[in-house]
Amino acid sequence: MKDGHVGSHEQRKRALLRDAEFYRAGVAHARAQVKHDAQPQVMFHSAVEHATWALRTRADALLRPTGTSVTTLAPYALSVLSFIRKRKMGKQAIGAAAVLGAIGWYVQRKRAQQVAY
Repeated sequence: MKDGHVGSHEQRKRALLRDAEFYRAGVAHARAQVKHDAQPQVMFHSAVEHATWALRTRADALLRPTGTSVTTLAPYALSVLSFIRKRKMGKQAIGAAAVLGAIGWYVQRKRAQQVAY
């Protein structure tokens, strides 16, 4: 046989038609996927999902030395947030978070300076 083809002409024709049908189905599926993904709500959801994943990855990297993760701490954080909302202590909580953040930044800076020397 020529060109390394095995089988009769009809078998090759059926195989080509089958491949073409799979290709057409793949193209139709890809077009539908692009049309779906171009919708504003889908794009927004995807952006929020990506941002959430990035933040969680960063938080997990920060928590890795302590042996915990976001998944472990999430139930406790939700309980604390619920408590803060029920007691209407939002401003105090934001102030405390800012103070703790500043203390954390200061400690991290001091530690970095000690390692540098």
